[in-house]
Amino acid sequence: MKPILLGAILLVAGLSVGGGTAYGVHLLLPTPASGADKPAAKREPDDISFTPTGKILAPLVFADGTLSGYVSFEVQLETTQVDAEFVTLRLPLLLNAINMRTYRAPMASGPGGMLPDLEQFRKLVMESSIEAFGPKVVRRAVIVQATPA
Repeated sequence: MKPILLGAILLVAGLSVGGGTAYGVHLLLPTPASGADKPAAKREPDDISFTPTGKILAPLVFADGTLSGYVSFEVQLETTQVDAEFVTLRLPLLLNAINMRTYRAPMASGPGGMLPDLEQFRKLVMESSIEAFGPKVVRRAVIVQATPA
């Protein structure tokens, strides 16, 4: 009889403490404004533009510099509508900057080194975009597809 009674007392005490805490937090924290709870990306969807780079062929290199194989990436660059034409016209500069970095970047991973390190490649594309377009033009690089070549 005592274990059942003790369990019931602990259950009621836990519910009381949890409910009291929730009520106290509700009283102390201000309620959000009508538009403040929406993410920034949801507020201005018309301002976002994705510019495709086309296929990018990159070598898969181990950390010691040996070649494992090649991979073909499809990337889209997130920019504003205003910067989309600027980025499109200067894509050859981006591709050149990527080519000058990929052979030095250890992107080979997985068994046999045939899986690309997507985070390493994304960082490489972002560094190259700063060189090609300047800072704060490309918001992020989205890797759409990676295929071994």
